Amino acid sequence: MRTNPGSTNPGGGGDIGRQGTNGPIVPKTAAEALRPEAGTPPPSKRSRASRSQVVVFLNFFLSVAILVVLASGAALYFGMQAFVEPGPSANGDTFLIKPNTGVQEIADQLERRNLISDARIFRLGVRATGNETALKAGEYAVKPRASMRDIMELFKSGKSVMYSLTIPEGLTVEQALQRVADQEALTGDMPATLPPEGSIATDTLRFTRGATRQQMVEKLVADQKKLVDDVWSHRAPDLPIANIDDFVTLASIVEKETGRSDERSRVAAVFLNRLAKGMRLQSDPTIIYGLFGGKGKPADRPIYQSDLDKQTPYNTYMIKGLPPTPIANPGRAALEAVANPSKTDDLYFVADGNGGHVFAATLEEHNQNVARYRTLQKKQSDAAAKASGQTTAPAAHDDNAGDGDAGAGSGGDGDENGDAAQ
Repeated sequence: MRTNPGSTNPGGGGDIGRQGTNGPIVPKTAAEALRPEAGTPPPSKRSRASRSQVVVFLNFFLSVAILVVLASGAALYFGMQAFVEPGPSANGDTFLIKPNTGVQEIADQLERRNLISDARIFRLGVRATGNETALKAGEYAVKPRASMRDIMELFKSGKSVMYSLTIPEGLTVEQALQRVADQEALTGDMPATLPPEGSIATDTLRFTRGATRQQMVEKLVADQKKLVDDVWSHRAPDLPIANIDDFVTLASIVEKETGRSDERSRVAAVFLNRLAKGMRLQSDPTIIYGLFGGKGKPADRPIYQSDLDKQTPYNTYMIKGLPPTPIANPGRAALEAVANPSKTDDLYFVADGNGGHVFAATLEEHNQNVARYRTLQKKQSDAAAKASGQTTAPAAHDDNAGDGDAGAGSGGDGDENGDAAQ
């Protein structure tokens, strides 16, 4: 049977032979006919899009950006944790920020002092919170375990460590200025010359480290002048005092005679009454100032009877009226006592042995008070001598300066030494 070259498999089923394009049909075996045909092969070349450098770069950039965001977020989280967590210092310390100090220098100093754990975190935390220019100069007390945020808030507050300079009543100008010189938190030199005696305020000044000694002295002088002017302007109209300088001088004597607030106006009245009568003041503190000046009497130096006879411009046992200058810096209470003294006829007072005084208007009454005081003084002296193993106590005049134990005839001589009213 002849076969038509253009015909196909009469069964119309799967191929049982292969036909080339122009060749004859090649018969297949049954196994070949049952084997599945291979699919369409992929293109032999990559697409142009997959080979684009822009896509490669964008993919890389996106990956890097994601990593940066994650790293930044982690760094920010742990940085903020470090910024607010307790600091490394177990004891705390004071920290001084000088004017015009930058955040970086502050941070470095804090780290060197072990007050913070990381200067970079502190610096970034301050800047991130917008406080780079808000930190104030001053000296600060950093608490134990203070966090970086706590320290930043402290430096923002400006609440610096405050120091005190106290000038007690009754110090001389030289003694008062020695306290200024000895205050280590102050800076600078002392004034080249001493202010006048009595011109320093007896007060407590508060200041921050770095204030100058010159500033302290100028303020003390200004405050005293203001105080004296104010008290003098409210004085009683009948005071036997010529001017404001004499007013300060008498107030300084009252200051040294008694430290008891309930006695000052009465002690002032005694001296004012004696001035009005032309009597000598007979105040032991004036003798001491004449002997030792602004340095003050050594603590172990008693006042001897012979000291009363030493001629000095300040010896009110020898001179009449007031000494030429104050003998100390009087406080407000002493100034007010002289400006508005008690209304009394008292001309004398003597110690009562208990830190106060007994007052008298007549010499006879005063001498009786003196006798009682000397009896008490002798008993105390004998007891002290017995306790120390001595047979007799050393002879000395009653040293009453500073503790208010003498004045106005305390030795019992009164008018007998020629200081009666003329």
